[in-house]
Amino acid sequence: MIVAVGIDVVDVARFGRVLERRPGLVPRLFTAAERDLPLASLAARFAAKEAVAKALGAPEGLAWHDCEVCRDRSGRPRLELRGTVAAAAAAQGVERWHLSLSHDAGVASAMVVAEGAGA
Repeated sequence: MIVAVGIDVVDVARFGRVLERRPGLVPRLFTAAERDLPLASLAARFAAKEAVAKALGAPEGLAWHDCEVCRDRSGRPRLELRGTVAAAAAAQGVERWHLSLSHDAGVASAMVVAEGAGA
């Protein structure tokens, strides 16, 4: 059963300008494994984190590092949740996440589907 859906889009160039003006954001927003990726990939991962927060109803206290975008063996993006984000998801009955990322024409986007066992 679908518990929630979240989507977010990021203007890659604008995101890059923000990161240049505020370099402290990179370690604040991204885990060590995410930080060295190209700008478009960072923007897509930021969109994914925002989409997860939206799917959860944007509860206060979510930590950026508690939501990480990883890749499985085939290269497909997947979410790794821990701490505050995992707790919020569990409280809402989310058992699985589905993630789609894209970046093209200067825009990065992410869509997540939160799935649970149902009523």
